[in-house]
Amino acid sequence: MTTLDESYACCRQLIRAHGKIYYAATFLLPRVKRHHVHALYGFCRHADDVLERLGPVGPEERERALVEYGDGFFEDLDRGDSDDPVLKAVVHTVAAFDLNPDCFRRYLRAMTMDLTVGEYETFDDLLDYMDGSAAVIGEMMLPILEPTSAEAIARARDLAIAFQLTGFLRDVGSDLDRARVYVPQEDLQRFGADPWLRRVTPEWRALMSFEVGRTREYFASADRGMSLLPLTSARCIRAARNMHAEILEAVERADGDVFSARARVPRSRQAFVVGRSLLRG
Repeated sequence: MTTLDESYACCRQLIRAHGKIYYAATFLLPRVKRHHVHALYGFCRHADDVLERLGPVGPEERERALVEYGDGFFEDLDRGDSDDPVLKAVVHTVAAFDLNPDCFRRYLRAMTMDLTVGEYETFDDLLDYMDGSAAVIGEMMLPILEPTSAEAIARARDLAIAFQLTGFLRDVGSDLDRARVYVPQEDLQRFGADPWLRRVTPEWRALMSFEVGRTREYFASADRGMSLLPLTSARCIRAARNMHAEILEAVERADGDVFSARARVPRSRQAFVVGRSLLRG
């Protein structure tokens, strides 16, 4: 039987292995809060692992696995405990901060969309997907961060969307390998750009400039919420924000070439950003 401490340790290993930027930023949180953030990441990554273990099966089998994963998790929430080595910590975190279970339903809905939806016609359509794949993560995090105003909810959602939009731009090439295009079709048509060419054209540069600009607008909106967080929370969120902003800048410096290489923040730079956030705090 997994103990609660062992379960939190499992979540820490997941974020350390798969969410390096977030893991680095969590070192700026007080120890009493850090493991709860690890647990929320653990829930999301554990769901991915469930699908990966299925191997080459169809979307029906994958959807069924997600439903079973969700059903088991919500049953665990109802009884206040879990025998799963990852979900035990998640259930404890949900209870500790009275998190809304609907947030987890919205996240799983977005995962289900990803099984069959390969493109989004409009930015509003993409926002509907990102409500569950990104914005809801900001909502889950907020009670742990202890904001001073309800206005922080909108800012947290915008920051999570900025993070995911940055990832979409960075990962255009690798997403094509999975037959997915997260750049809205209306934007591609507006600029006459075609990601399937896998090369930078004048049209592609214009498109990427537009998308980078829109992503920065979400960062700017989110920045107005930093003052609504206590210092011990704000410095963690600011570090994660700055590391994602550096990825966006790397995409811009590459002149929109997201096909030949993947923009990254080196570990040495991550350490610098975390240290700078701590000192400024």
